[in-house]
Amino acid sequence: MKIETIRLRNFRAFRDVELTNLPDFCVLVGANGTGKSTLFDVFGFLKDCLTYNATTAFGTRGGFGEVVSRDSQGDNIEIELQFRMPIGGVERLVTYHLELSGRDNRVLVEREFLRYKRGRYGSPYHFLDFERGEGNAVVNEEDFNKSEEQLDREEQKLDRPDVLAIKGLGQFQRFKAASSFRHLIENWHVSDFHISMARGSKEVAGYSEHLSANGENLQLVADYLFKHHRDVFNSILSHMVERVPGVSDIIPEPTPDGRLLLKFRDGAFEEPFIDKFVSDGTIKMFAYLTLLYDPNPHPLLCVEEPENQLYPTLLWGLAEEFRRYARRGGQVFVSTHSPDFLNATRVDEVIWLVKRDGYAKFLRASDDEQIVSSVQSGDQMGYLWKQGYFNEVDPN
Repeated sequence: MKIETIRLRNFRAFRDVELTNLPDFCVLVGANGTGKSTLFDVFGFLKDCLTYNATTAFGTRGGFGEVVSRDSQGDNIEIELQFRMPIGGVERLVTYHLELSGRDNRVLVEREFLRYKRGRYGSPYHFLDFERGEGNAVVNEEDFNKSEEQLDREEQKLDRPDVLAIKGLGQFQRFKAASSFRHLIENWHVSDFHISMARGSKEVAGYSEHLSANGENLQLVADYLFKHHRDVFNSILSHMVERVPGVSDIIPEPTPDGRLLLKFRDGAFEEPFIDKFVSDGTIKMFAYLTLLYDPNPHPLLCVEEPENQLYPTLLWGLAEEFRRYARRGGQVFVSTHSPDFLNATRVDEVIWLVKRDGYAKFLRASDDEQIVSSVQSGDQMGYLWKQGYFNEVDPN
């Protein structure tokens, strides 16, 4: 499933914006404070709402008042996503709409619905529709022999008005769209990688099938790939050998006290080094490759400023790794301040953010005739960015 459109109202810097025709690999640039991290937090916020509830999702961000746009004058927060998913053997454009309020120290899901067209013509049909914890959902939505009037609706009441309907109904396969969308959000990966957390020995017992958001289970994932997906591990290792001078082998090794650590072998030395003695860039490159060569890619992957701690010449290859990941089925959003990384992008992949009257707006490189013409003439995106071709992007 691929997100095609994002519409936001009153979510922090996004007073009222819409981003359409999203590419599989989307690169975001802009000055500090223009909203790149905020866009990523929209995905994190939705995942927190699903995992816990809306009250908790706001609470970890300082409360409703810290998330709603300034000068919103009591308006609600609205998040709307459009994405394509197979239903009844046909790729359909599904809309998910979420509206939230926060008044009298209480968070409410004011409105939540899922809709899509059953046929080629006509208006989109609501297959899930809830207001303040009460609503209904269609249980036989894939029975296309029945008219919309013949579809069976099941009335539901949620335990709390701050719980998403897709959290409860999405557990049941009879609610096809809700179940699929819940699965989509549950498997989003919004990276918050910390090199310090990725170092050191770790308990063997723990989650090992995917790299965690902060990377603290890197040793467990490497060991899992080494034991269960040796071809994937060997591919990661070959890329590390190509890109990091001196690295000839990486060994997930159990310790006498029952923990697990990573050892890096340098071809010039007989004994391998534990990860404490390798560079930040080496750890980060290994973590990125472990993430990007995951046998089961996340449907959505967000990474902020991947260029940090990496040598500039490595960024072109890293951009291609992100693009390859997206082709495998995991849509990728990356923010960057690196001209070297931007030089590896295509004009249809780049979106930049600007501030107008205190709020964020999106601009597309592919909509700028001068940028498109320059790229067609052989210029690279990073060069054009440094030369000021991206209107309003310079904070000065």
